[in-house]
Amino acid sequence: MKENKYDNAVFFEKYSAMPRSVGGLESAGEWQTFRSLLPVLDGKKVLDLGCGFGWHCRYAREQGAASVTGIDLSDNMLQRAREMTNDPLIEYIQMPIEDISFGEGEFDTVISSLAIHYVEQFGDLCRRVNDCLKNGGQFVLSVEHPVFTALAAQDWHYSQSGEKLHWPVDGYHLEGARTARFLGENVVKYHRTLSTYLNVLLESGFTLAKISELQPTTEMLEQDPAWHEEVRRPMFLLLSVFKA
Repeated sequence: MKENKYDNAVFFEKYSAMPRSVGGLESAGEWQTFRSLLPVLDGKKVLDLGCGFGWHCRYAREQGAASVTGIDLSDNMLQRAREMTNDPLIEYIQMPIEDISFGEGEFDTVISSLAIHYVEQFGDLCRRVNDCLKNGGQFVLSVEHPVFTALAAQDWHYSQSGEKLHWPVDGYHLEGARTARFLGENVVKYHRTLSTYLNVLLESGFTLAKISELQPTTEMLEQDPAWHEEVRRPMFLLLSVFKA
């Protein structure tokens, strides 16, 4: 399934009003950790899978990337990305990220932020990414954490008074589609266990460099009290792997 909610006008309007859509990377809670996993981008050819408004594409060029290609299924997303981009060395292509087909070793770095949990065939995508990466190239990705995706409800268990008691996890090893609610709409996500994410990457020819489950820092907790919830359960999984 290649679902495209973002070309629904109402859904896109709601998404466009989100803090990360308005404020960019600095308004995305996982950005500082994601950035720390990135290699030096100066002079590199970069591919961004699920580029959205193009925030990561523009960041890569600010860091000296030689060129950036952004892939997204949504016409609305890419229209906004092009409006916000004034750089001939950034190319935006409309297509499902599952369908990428580039030359062998065409890119130095591939990144993907919070898009791959919408992809059904993770193994096939990993093989495609490996093919288009140069030897030694790096693949950095973030997804919703398997603890977060295990149950479609993606919500706390509450007391009768409304207190958040705990984050329920059930059906963890039953991988596959989950119909979750996001911005008032049903959205299909694909649940995979942590071991599946890691093993599929390894079986696709990658070597693990670093993994993060985004534990909030003291600074994050001081700046935004909402991060205290992320101490109780992980919401994000971030991985950095390289092609040997």
